[in-house]
Amino acid sequence: MKKRGLYQQKLDLFKQRERPETILLVAKDALLLKIAVAWANTSVRRNRNLSPLKGDSDEEVWQWLWRNTRFSREEFLKKIPSSDRRIDRLIDSLISNRVLYPDGTIHSYLSGYLRNAVLSLFQKGSPKGPAKRSGSSA
Repeated sequence: MKKRGLYQQKLDLFKQRERPETILLVAKDALLLKIAVAWANTSVRRNRNLSPLKGDSDEEVWQWLWRNTRFSREEFLKKIPSSDRRIDRLIDSLISNRVLYPDGTIHSYLSGYLRNAVLSLFQKGSPKGPAKRSGSSA
C-alpha cells in the first residue's frame, strides 16, 4: 500500500468514528470556535515522504498523522482574532480531542454547528433569510 494512501486511510478512519458530543467541548467557547474557524482556513499539507507508522493504536496513529502534517503556525495564529497566551494549550487540546484534523478540516459535527450558527445570524430579523440591501428592488 502506498504511504499517501495509508495517510488518507488512517485519517478517514478517525473521521468515520466521530462522536457528536465532541462539539460540547467547543460550542460555548468563543475562542475555541475562532481557533476551529481559523484552522479550516489555514493551508495544510502532508509530508511528501511520510515517516514510518510504528504502532496501530489510535493515539499512535493520530500522532503519526500530525507528525506528517505541515502548516505555518504563524499564519494560523494570525487568523485567530484576539488570541491570548492560552492559545497554544487550546490548540493542543483541540488536536488531542480530534476537533482539528491534520488535513486542514474540522470535526464534521462542529462544521455543521458552525454552519447552523451562521444561518441563524442571517435569519434573525427576517423569517425568509438575509435582509435585502436597501435600494434594491424586489
